[in-house]
Amino acid sequence: MRKPTYFPAEHVLTRTLPPELAGQREFEEYHFIGFDFSQTNLSGWRFSECLLENCNLAGASIANTAFQNVAFAGCKLIGLQFQVCRDMLFGVHFDHCQLDYASFLGRALPNTRFVGCSLQEADFTQADLTNAVFQDCQLQRAVFQQTRLLGADFRTAQDVVLDPAQNEVKHARFSLQSLPGLLTQFDLVIS
Repeated sequence: MRKPTYFPAEHVLTRTLPPELAGQREFEEYHFIGFDFSQTNLSGWRFSECLLENCNLAGASIANTAFQNVAFAGCKLIGLQFQVCRDMLFGVHFDHCQLDYASFLGRALPNTRFVGCSLQEADFTQADLTNAVFQDCQLQRAVFQQTRLLGADFRTAQDVVLDPAQNEVKHARFSLQSLPGLLTQFDLVIS
């Protein structure tokens, strides 16, 4: 799935919805810049082939929200519960986003790219992260339990801690500096 890059000129919006879009809950090929959706009820909304850039969605309600090939760039997504989003055609991209405390519990995220993101204490329990990329991401205290990580790329991620016996990690890629985080369950002293 390729990141959306085409947006008609009238679909590039900065900070607020124009009056003619008030009440609209379906957006296809829109580019939202600098919107503050924090604490907003986005339940049931549908975003398809959209880019949200420098937007704040912290604390937003996203139950049954459709994110269908949606890119987030420089967004604040702290604590979002992505597991309650609509499953159909779910697809996201994250570039330089704050995803601390976000939950992806049981979410299918194959081939998802997380680039330069903060994912501290994010929950990936039972998620499918097959071939996902965590490029230059901060994963301090992120939770990986029964997570499918086949071919996932953690080579440039920091603070990766996961138990290979509790996750599917075949062909996952790690840097040498990540090895201590893969051995924590053994309580070894590595120097």
